[in-house]
Amino acid sequence: MLRQEIEDGQSGLVDPQFRADVLNGLLARPRAIPARWFYDHRGSQLFEAITRLPEYYPTRTEGALLNRVCGDVARDFGTGGAVVEFGSGSSAKTPILLRCVRPAAYVPIDISGDFLRESAVALAREFPAIAIEPLEGDFLKPLTLPAGVGDLPKLGFFPGSTIGNMTPVAAVDLLRAMRQSLGTGASLLIGIDRIKSPDILVPAYDDAQGVTAAFNLNLLARVNRELDGTIPLDAFRHVARWNDDLARIEMHLEAVRDVAFSVDGRSFTMAAGETVHTENSHKYAARDARLLLAAGGWTVTREWTDEADQFALYLADARETPAAP
Repeated sequence: MLRQEIEDGQSGLVDPQFRADVLNGLLARPRAIPARWFYDHRGSQLFEAITRLPEYYPTRTEGALLNRVCGDVARDFGTGGAVVEFGSGSSAKTPILLRCVRPAAYVPIDISGDFLRESAVALAREFPAIAIEPLEGDFLKPLTLPAGVGDLPKLGFFPGSTIGNMTPVAAVDLLRAMRQSLGTGASLLIGIDRIKSPDILVPAYDDAQGVTAAFNLNLLARVNRELDGTIPLDAFRHVARWNDDLARIEMHLEAVRDVAFSVDGRSFTMAAGETVHTENSHKYAARDARLLLAAGGWTVTREWTDEADQFALYLADARETPAAP
């Protein structure tokens, strides 16, 4: 069934929101395209390659931390519930959690449908006793989960510090959407990257092999392919910089020369040095992260960090919100 879904997963239709976000983003000043559109099939593959780079510490640090604490998660949450992973991608860290929590069901959610289904097939082979129900959708908004998990205790899983890709306002909205999707009484296991030296942060987003640059430029390739774009890729370069005031890494696509192109029949020009802002990766100190989760409707019950205090995992509950202190 899942294999057939993969074969049928390519509809050839352009997401109208993708078209709107690209056109509006190129017209805006400063120009910006939301990072969510990185993740077509090629973009998802490139991101998985990024996670294996020596400079990219978050994946291996979080994976080692999850291996160390997943027994604590299982004791706190219990077994036999449903794990719901937001933005699952290749679900690389998921087996660690599934072995510990031993859920009855696993619901991976991702905007990249073909990549989602491929990952689901692999996990179904590895965990035949778990009902795996992939859900293609935009987890930035509340979603209706599959009926089969309706009555099960739910553990949301949001690894990778993906919450850092949103502005704080958007991150709070996302946390509230997750709470609505999972329901009161649910739990959330979330990874959040800590503030640290730019000497560590910048190379993690601008690696020596150029994989992150290819990931960033792939967004323009997707625009060309899906929106009849004529953007010359060699006219742009990948830029990563640390914004200390906003505690975030920023990724940009910078024009290396004056350039003119069209997208979806509309003409655009950019001068050398102008950029399209494509991604933020906000970093949070411990208290900041707790406040962020509280603003999103989640009460932190456990916090774990690696030995170098570079990365944190939080377990939080969606409790009834009191009307007053």
